[in-house]
Formats: sequence, C-alpha cells, structure tokens
Amino acid sequence: MANPGELAQFLRSRRERLSPEEVGLASAGRRRTPGLRREELATLANVSIDYLVRLEQGRDTNPSAAVLAALAEALRLTEDDKRHLTFLALRTNNVELCPAPLPLASQVRPTLVALLHSLSPTPAFIVNPVYDLLAWNQAWERLAAPLGMIEGNPPNLARYVFLSPSRRAALPDWHSAADTVAAGLRAAETRWGSDPRFEDLLKQLRTIPDFAERWDAHITERAGPGNVRIAHPDAGILRIAVEVLLAADAQQRVICWLPDDEATQSAMGSLLSTPLHVVREA
Repeated sequence: MANPGELAQFLRSRRERLSPEEVGLASAGRRRTPGLRREELATLANVSIDYLVRLEQGRDTNPSAAVLAALAEALRLTEDDKRHLTFLALRTNNVELCPAPLPLASQVRPTLVALLHSLSPTPAFIVNPVYDLLAWNQAWERLAAPLGMIEGNPPNLARYVFLSPSRRAALPDWHSAADTVAAGLRAAETRWGSDPRFEDLLKQLRTIPDFAERWDAHITERAGPGNVRIAHPDAGILRIAVEVLLAADAQQRVICWLPDDEATQSAMGSLLSTPLHVVREA
C-alpha cells in the first residue's frame, strides 16, 4: 500500500487554494486560514463533514468513485489534477494494479541520438523524468553552456532551476520555470518515486523553501510546448518557443528550442553562425 497521506495532502492543498468566490460563496470577512472551510466543501460535494475530515486526515483512504468525482467537481480540479487524484486513490489501495516502473534511464538510444543531431541547427536536448540531461546537440550546448546549465555529473535541470547561483539571472520568468519543474517531478513521482535517484534528488530539493512550497502544493500541470525567456550573456533576452517530443516509453523527452520572434531569430542565428526560422511574431 502506498503512503495514505498523499491523498489527504492533495485534497487539503486543493481546498486551501480555492477561494469562496470561485464557487459562488460569500467570503464573510477575513478568514484565519486560506481557501474553503471544510464544511463548505462538504456541502458542495454532498458528503458529511466527518467523512471529509477523515479523508483529509488520512484515516479513510478508500473513497468511492462517486465521492472522488463529487470532490473533483466541487474543488474545480483541472484535468491534470483529476488524473493525479485518480492515480493517488488507485495507488493508495490497489498498488498491484499500477504499472511497475522501469529503472530511470541514464542512456539514450542511438536512434534518438541520431535524431537529436539531425535537428541541428535547432538547439535540442534530451532529459529523463527527473530532469537529468542525458544528451544534447552542439547548437544547444552553445546556448546553454554560458548559462551554467550543463554543469554537474550528470547535469540536472531541476537542480539548476532551484540551486544554481545564476538561475534567476538566466531565467527572467523563474517562478514559472520553478512551477514547471516541480509539476514535472510530481508527475514523475507517481511512477519513479521509489527510484534511488529520484529519492536523492527529492531529498536535496526539499531542503530548499522555494521547492518545498511548490512540492507541498501538489502542482500537477504537465510540462509541454510553451514559451520561455532566456537572458543570455552573449545574446541578450531570447524569446524561445519550446517543443517537446516524447519517446515511446515515456522515459525520455526530446526538447527543442526555436526562436519565437525576429529579434531572437537574429540573435540565435548570430550566436550559432547559422540562419534559423522564426516560429511566429511576438
């Protein structure tokens, strides 16, 4: 049986971040604690307060599908949140039905390496579920090395985002990057949480308040295509469109950086000594 406290923590975290106004209730003045009161959530989900207390304290770990659905609706859960809630409920009581995790990959298949280098001059790299950097092409190294992203053995982007002295200078939207990494590790924890490398990484990161706060908040939004800004010491502010290609076994991701405006196209082209195509105008 998995840790029953995970389901309880997740339910509490979602109740505490939902304001009364978001569900059509009056706030009734200042509250001692953030979010909905237990009695308000119990009413919205049509469950008893005593039962909700047992769920949030981890004393009841086997809610029915109907109760989970009612809580999900009352808490206004996102699709990512619903998937996470479902998995926590399943794993808590039916761990034998969950897929057995493969060992975390530390090697990249030759075909993926060939794909990575065929993408040049587009900067691209490969990470595993805990953000170990497993491979990259020369174009990405030219962009990432001056930022300190390739330091470490193996280099790890989660450690970079939360531990590197240069992280906030290099990432103007650092808070968004930190949320993305914490969410990615939450998603990985459901399959690789017992892997020694994951445990060691999590133990180290949880000593950092910026990470611990995000981890305890159970951020679940999955990383995917999007946009980031990089403050590059040689090229200035780069606006980058991120595209993510998932390997068939879900163990590795090929991540590509493409210029997202003409200024970035020009700066990256000069830095890499090759023309690049802009994705779209900013």
